[in-house]
Amino acid sequence: MNEGLGDTGLSPWGMFLGADPIVQIVMGALVFASLVTWTILFAKGFAMRREVKRLKDSIGVLRAAPRLESIKDDLPSQAVRNLVADARDELAASVKAGILDQAEARVAVGLERIVAANSRQVGFGVGTVATIGSTAPFVGLFGTVWGIMNSFVGIAKTHTTNLAVVAPGIAEALLATACGLVAAIPAVIIYNHLTRDVGRYKAMVGDASAMVIRLTSRELELLARERRAGAPNGSGETSLITGADADRVPVFQD
Repeated sequence: MNEGLGDTGLSPWGMFLGADPIVQIVMGALVFASLVTWTILFAKGFAMRREVKRLKDSIGVLRAAPRLESIKDDLPSQAVRNLVADARDELAASVKAGILDQAEARVAVGLERIVAANSRQVGFGVGTVATIGSTAPFVGLFGTVWGIMNSFVGIAKTHTTNLAVVAPGIAEALLATACGLVAAIPAVIIYNHLTRDVGRYKAMVGDASAMVIRLTSRELELLARERRAGAPNGSGETSLITGADADRVPVFQD
């Protein structure tokens, strides 16, 4: 505790320099946590805006595509490229194995896993902001309690209750609470903002997955028509495509 502080010593920087080392560590940690929060906001916000634009463009391509094989591999969004590639791989494997009956269900399972993995990836860092917002006030309160405790120890040593002696130490301790609030309040607001953005992004990826499943269903129906058209004597049998017949779907071949 710094006794006899002047006007400069009662500034926030002066109180920080005059505070107990434990209180200084607490305030430094809170300032660092606040910087982390703002860094996540700007980094995540920029990345989300860029990816949302790519998602919109890719969803537009999916909406306009007549069938899965007509979609090019240079989609703007990596997430949508992964969805389309997984659907094509599963269809290719199903055609090669000659089992198309449950191909749509298998494609849906694979897309669900991709959507889940993408959701975890895009949510990275949001939990850190939530932790800062919920714990920063208590960390600041710890610094305040520690500083006030030292102030009372100083009162006992000086045998005086003169405010001019004890007030600087109490002010230094209260500065820790202020730092906690400065770190926590923006963190809570930023967390809510990022949660809305991440939720919107997840919904868009889910829409893209649904469109890929729709295109998969359409592709399977076209394959079924080709099978019926290729059945001998026009019998309309729906035997699975195998052997040389599978070569009629080159886009799904490995």
